[in-house]
Amino acid sequence: MQENFMREAIRLAVGNVRNGGGPFAALVVKDGAVIASGVNLVTSTNDPSAHAEIVAIRNACRKLQNFQLTGCEIYTSCEPCPMCLGAIYWARPERVYYGSTKEDAAQSGFDDAFIFAQLALPSSQRKIQFVTLLREEASKAFEAWRRQEQKIPY
Repeated sequence: MQENFMREAIRLAVGNVRNGGGPFAALVVKDGAVIASGVNLVTSTNDPSAHAEIVAIRNACRKLQNFQLTGCEIYTSCEPCPMCLGAIYWARPERVYYGSTKEDAAQSGFDDAFIFAQLALPSSQRKIQFVTLLREEASKAFEAWRRQEQKIPY
């Protein structure tokens, strides 16, 4: 059963390439059924966050009307990049299966090793400068959150 879901993710990824998109696709499965899918839409939508896993997570959460994927599995044609890893952890599925590795992706020009390396550096040493600005004022949002009695924690 797991192999069938992975084959479907791979089929979608190959189809996306044939349609001019990137070689990535993902499925969200719950209770043995596909509830959502996504393909890489980065170039077709001019959206750098439209990776297959993100698209599939968004579609699944809309369908489930929940911001978490409790009890779900994700099948993705390739090992997730750092952005997708973050989204996956926020969505909290039970398990992730992937086909190709990040090393396989790097051989085709999709090398995210640079991002992993940047994340390990202190902000002051990263290629893109990150500067704290108005921290005290910005903390008011967190103060409001802590005081809010009717909040949905995540």
